[in-house]
Amino acid sequence: MSTALVLLMTAPGLALFYGGMVRVKSTLNMMMMSFGALLVIAVVWVTFGYSMTFGGPLGGFGLIGDPGEFFGLKGLMNPEAVAINGGEYPIPAVAFVAFQAMFAVITVALISGAIADRARFGPWLIFAVVWAILVYFPVARAVFYFGNAEGENGGFIATGIGAIDFAGGTAVHINAGAAALALAIILGRRYGFGKQVMRPSNLPLVMTGAALLWFGWFGFNAGSALGANGLAGIAFINTIAATAAASLAWLAVERIRDKHATSLGAASGIVAGLVAITPACAAVDIWGALAIGVIAGVLAALAVGLKYRFKFDDSLDVVAVHLVSGLAGTILIGFFAVDGVGLFYGGDSSQLVKQVTAALIVTGYSLVATLIIGLVISKVTRFRVTKNEEQEGVDVTLQAESAYDLEASSGGVR
Repeated sequence: MSTALVLLMTAPGLALFYGGMVRVKSTLNMMMMSFGALLVIAVVWVTFGYSMTFGGPLGGFGLIGDPGEFFGLKGLMNPEAVAINGGEYPIPAVAFVAFQAMFAVITVALISGAIADRARFGPWLIFAVVWAILVYFPVARAVFYFGNAEGENGGFIATGIGAIDFAGGTAVHINAGAAALALAIILGRRYGFGKQVMRPSNLPLVMTGAALLWFGWFGFNAGSALGANGLAGIAFINTIAATAAASLAWLAVERIRDKHATSLGAASGIVAGLVAITPACAAVDIWGALAIGVIAGVLAALAVGLKYRFKFDDSLDVVAVHLVSGLAGTILIGFFAVDGVGLFYGGDSSQLVKQVTAALIVTGYSLVATLIIGLVISKVTRFRVTKNEEQEGVDVTLQAESAYDLEASSGGVR
């Protein structure tokens, strides 16, 4: 059930959310980038991606798993096989494989929002595969792999540093947000950026996408308990509270700054709250969840304007919503974690140091690695569309389709 919910987050949730935020002439291409990530990463994951993330160490080094150990899910397509992540959860191995596949899919898909309107579809698919292999699989192993029943050490963030990341604040959101920033820099700004108003084409789609993301996110957060239990219940209720608080905080910033609260702000605040509570959802109480939501909502709303100040074109604000909110949620665990761990709950600064360390490592690695990957792909093939293709619209020039048949609806003749 949780796996199906996380799949829903990408298609149709993220596809609708991003598809409604772009201009009319880019709607289908934007949605295709989400679907494209689903298609290629699903294939890569079941062939060797799972093995690279959760297999035994390659060549004695724990940074990456042996891609051959579970190649083609060897030994796992067995009804009797159970999940091997730490040997703690007696769930079917194939269920765990499928669940983690959806995390890989949506992490890649999130990046696409930063390069809306101007990326060619083929190079995007190439980037998705290369980035998953070189960036996502190693980071996911560092965060999600807790060793095996034979006593093998887990990932360096999970068991080495000891940072708390219950459902992927570092592996998914900080990782994708940093990559989005790098790719936006490489592809450059859209023509007219900062001069033309580039309004969302369909706000009802944005709101629908945000609602589906929130719905699916319960599989993302509560499902990370790997069981229908009390821990899942804590993650579930904290996800409700933090998300609502973040959206209200975003709307308050809009009301104070712009004199009106918008549906786009409500939807963006929902996603910012979901991102922020993801790493912390099982580590904080309800007051911590509300505080994390408010702080993330305010920070993300303010961070949207950074792209104009620093002249990078993050088309759909992936940096503000995912990188900034992901950093906030991950670091704030050091303050709000319960049971004598967080600073505000009787702990010392040690957990805060662990959280900051993990966040900075993932941010730096993803940013640098993505810059290299993006530059290489741009040299090998044409990653960005031409000026004429962008101005005409990538739906028509790349997909040979149009999201809305405006000519027919206006009575025109082709």
